[in-house]
Amino acid sequence: MAEFFELTAWPMEKPAPYGAFHLTFALVGLAVVVALAYALRRSDERRNRAVLLTVGVFLCVCELYKQLFYFYVIGAGSYQWWIFPFQLCSVPMYFCIIGGVLKDCRVRRAIYNFMLAFNLMGGFMALTEPSGLVHEYWTLTIHAFIWHITLVFVGLYLGFSKRAGLKLSDYKSTVLVFCALCLVAFGINLALREVSGASVNMFFIGPSISPIIVFKDIATRYGWYVNAPIYMLCACLGAFIFYAPFALYNSRSKKVKPAAVAA
Repeated sequence: MAEFFELTAWPMEKPAPYGAFHLTFALVGLAVVVALAYALRRSDERRNRAVLLTVGVFLCVCELYKQLFYFYVIGAGSYQWWIFPFQLCSVPMYFCIIGGVLKDCRVRRAIYNFMLAFNLMGGFMALTEPSGLVHEYWTLTIHAFIWHITLVFVGLYLGFSKRAGLKLSDYKSTVLVFCALCLVAFGINLALREVSGASVNMFFIGPSISPIIVFKDIATRYGWYVNAPIYMLCACLGAFIFYAPFALYNSRSKKVKPAAVAA
């Protein structure tokens, strides 16, 4: 097993932000997923389940490779706790499978809205500021870019197919899902704090100091307990920016349709 991952540990010089690699991979990838998400917008329920389950399994396989790569290559046989798979951008790996299995219900709709809002935001933000995507190995860098481009696809697909982002009022359930996930993340941080040497910081909400610019300064100066609610509020506002256009468009289209029929 170790030999296999050593064979795939192809070193590379970290690509520069907005260099040829970053722009080519991001722009081509985004063009492909936007076109694919739009093409699948009329998917029936059977195809919808197939799409989400396929994406979920694909992300699981990618995550398994990443975890084992870090274990065998980066950690030389030692688990790297800081990459425990429960960051904000890891959630679709679970939610795509859950959403692909559940029948239509409030929980599934909340999950869909969450992936439209938060993971669409996460994918675009990561591609816009790629410092967290570039690594010293080709496979890890390609993995990170494909992962976040896939998040964009899932969000757009759910939005274009009108399975998410139907009403502004539905965003309340999205925020509740985010808060629940933050509680789980905080519990993981506490549970693994000692064994990981405080390196685990899921969702970057503490008690370890956030590595995110601005929020790192807030946490360092005022404490993680001050930074956490500020960070969560900013995340909710940022995700709403990605959610709102779909909700406003869908609300408007419902109002326009009857007039069009009457005409």
